[in-house]
Amino acid sequence: MDFWTYLLLLFFLIILFRSIRIIRQSTVGIVERLGRFHGKAEQGINIIVPFVDRFRAIVDLREQVVDFPPQPVITKDNVTMQIDTVVYYQVTDAFRYIYEIANPLAAIENLTATTLRNIVGEMELDQTLTSRDIVNSKLRQVLDDATDKWGIKVNRVELKNILPPTDIQQAMEKQMRAEREKREAVLRAEGQKTAAILTAEGEKQATILRAEAARESAIRQAEGVRESTILKADGEATAILKVQQAFADSLRMIREAGADDKVLALKSLEAIKDVANGQATKIIMPADLAGLGGVLAALREAYGGAPGGAALPAAHVAAPAPVAPGAPAGMGAPE
Repeated sequence: MDFWTYLLLLFFLIILFRSIRIIRQSTVGIVERLGRFHGKAEQGINIIVPFVDRFRAIVDLREQVVDFPPQPVITKDNVTMQIDTVVYYQVTDAFRYIYEIANPLAAIENLTATTLRNIVGEMELDQTLTSRDIVNSKLRQVLDDATDKWGIKVNRVELKNILPPTDIQQAMEKQMRAEREKREAVLRAEGQKTAAILTAEGEKQATILRAEAARESAIRQAEGVRESTILKADGEATAILKVQQAFADSLRMIREAGADDKVLALKSLEAIKDVANGQATKIIMPADLAGLGGVLAALREAYGGAPGGAALPAAHVAAPAPVAPGAPAGMGAPE
């Protein structure tokens, strides 16, 4: 094989190598033929005509993240802040992305800065710091509408940092510290108030319970005294009733036994004996005892004639004292 054959074979291999292009997943190639758009090269193996067709660009179709540097923004109350943003975008049309915009990233950055100045310029400092979601939503909507003709879809916009001036930051820190101290004082006062209320309620409940306990104790004591008095009265009444019953029974037994006047006179003498055994210095004798002499004699005879020959003791029987002249009946002579 001569030199020209080798040269021809090498030329064929170069042509073949330049005719085959491999496009990766999630990317697309823009193919131009003689300077004009010819078509899109999808992922996989693509055959082009060497020296006629060429790849203008390989476009990544995945979602991209761009972190733009801080931009100076003036609020409605004339406070200059530094705000940096993060933009999440995705190429939806590779043709318009290549041919409709020369520098897409620079265009998105400038559009983000100007739109952010317009939105924040209508808001005050405090509203800007507390309304990030509103700023993000408005900024994303404006960017999405503006970049749609470039074949770009803005999915999300986030305010990464909001940096007020140093003096504003110090004033905000003092304000926050004052708010925290105020909340602390309020919470401490509310705690003391709640503790005082609970203590007062506890003392009130304790006083009520003590009063109820004293009342219950007094009622129980009164009921005990009443029960004791009732039981004592019942006992005394029962004793009296039993004494009276015994006395009635004794009278009934005497009546049933047919006792005569002599037995009754003997009972009277026994009663007088019991009275004489007391501490009294004077004894009042009944007037009808004057006629008891015969009774006593009969009793002596009865005891003398009783079995065993026991006689009635004379020491225990005293004759009735003579009644003094002019004294009332039934009164004995003084000792």
